[in-house]
Amino acid sequence: MKEFIELLKSRRSVRAFIDKPIPKEVLEDIVDCGRLAPSGRNGQPWHFVVITNKDTLKYISEQATYGKFIKDAAACIIVYCEKDNDHHLEDGAAATENIILAAKAYGIGTCWVAGYDRTYEQAINKYLGIPENLRMISIIPMGYPAAEPRMPQKRSLDEVIHWERY
Repeated sequence: MKEFIELLKSRRSVRAFIDKPIPKEVLEDIVDCGRLAPSGRNGQPWHFVVITNKDTLKYISEQATYGKFIKDAAACIIVYCEKDNDHHLEDGAAATENIILAAKAYGIGTCWVAGYDRTYEQAINKYLGIPENLRMISIIPMGYPAAEPRMPQKRSLDEVIHWERY
């Protein structure tokens, strides 16, 4: 239990990766963890597109406003959800978090890049052949970190916790 808490507290966004591929079975296990996330009424509206092709990673990096580093990732998982599901955004966010934490457990760095309602969503969807009934929730570039990520400034627990009432 303590190891899991440490994993949660030590996870950081990584935007610089070494040139080392992630084994397919590791990527599959990471996606499997996303698949097992909780979802509203067990709707499980998600679909995961795993990208390892360098040309595709480069295209995505050119489209994503704050994702220029995606081109240097070993892989990228894009989380999609069926838009007719009432909880598609929340469910996709839960799956995204599971993927990020599973990657961390494997020693793989990630960075959550927004996808939902972004100007580049349609261009990437067209490039990847995504069906119209799916919405992009997140883009998760990943790879083995080039350096130890720094701890960003975080608000203290006292600033964010409220007991019984605000």
